[in-house]
Amino acid sequence: MENAVTTHQAEEDARNADILIWVNGALKPRAEALVSVYDSGFMLGDGIWEGLRLYQGRWAFLGEHLDRLFEAAKAIDLEIGLDRAGLEAALEETRAANGMETDAHARLMVTRGMKQRPFQHPGLSVSGPTLVIIMEHSRPALPRPIRLATVPHLRGLPMTQDPKLNSHSKLNCILACIAAEKAGADEALMLDIHGFVNTTNACNFFIIRKGEVWTSTGDYCMNGITRQKVIDVCRADGIAVFEKNFSLVETYGAEEAFLTGTFGAQTPVGEIDGRQIGDGRMGEMTKRIRGLYKDLVARDAAV
Repeated sequence: MENAVTTHQAEEDARNADILIWVNGALKPRAEALVSVYDSGFMLGDGIWEGLRLYQGRWAFLGEHLDRLFEAAKAIDLEIGLDRAGLEAALEETRAANGMETDAHARLMVTRGMKQRPFQHPGLSVSGPTLVIIMEHSRPALPRPIRLATVPHLRGLPMTQDPKLNSHSKLNCILACIAAEKAGADEALMLDIHGFVNTTNACNFFIIRKGEVWTSTGDYCMNGITRQKVIDVCRADGIAVFEKNFSLVETYGAEEAFLTGTFGAQTPVGEIDGRQIGDGRMGEMTKRIRGLYKDLVARDAAV
């Protein structure tokens, strides 16, 4: 079996050994960028995050990412401690300190801060929030299309752990990924509560059938910004795109499949549950959509 790959696989970059990380207002060398073992994020996964991608000196779709972050903070009753302008300034300070202009990825993380005692009640958080920005030189390097395996794990229900929330609590997705790897795949294809194809453990999922682009209804998947941008560019370019229920049977018969996410943009899928998708390589429609998305990013960077 070929070595496993991930949707976040990147070229090795020696510069990442010397990055400066933003921790609660201070830029610290990688080895010194630490938080307490009493931090809510470490102890309980009590926090939210955003992933951002730097293109030509600008964070792509920054407004939408900050909208999603503040919406998540409101949902979990968390005060971020900075307004939008403050977060943008922190991102810029970190970018400039690391000399990054393009092909960089940022993970912006906010937790409820340090706890007085090691228990879950939010009132035990006595200082905080904790706000960290990790920024790395990062160019995607995918040696081949991704292989997926369907797993029994489902995305959380809205009344349990809503999948639209970018929460630090990722154990369900990690277990799905482990199950997929044990089945000989790279990542997991997860169904919704009705048995329809939903998403993967890390990204949103699309297929191409007879020239049409299909993705899930959106009811049980991540609130993906790249997912929405793909839907938008398809509609703008006259490509038929549908958010709908579809089955594994329909998925196995797709001509193409790809994943969407901030890091990899559009990642081709070559195999699902041991069945080759199309010719096992990136398809022409996926290439077309990648081009349309790249043009959209360029326009956003030029604003």
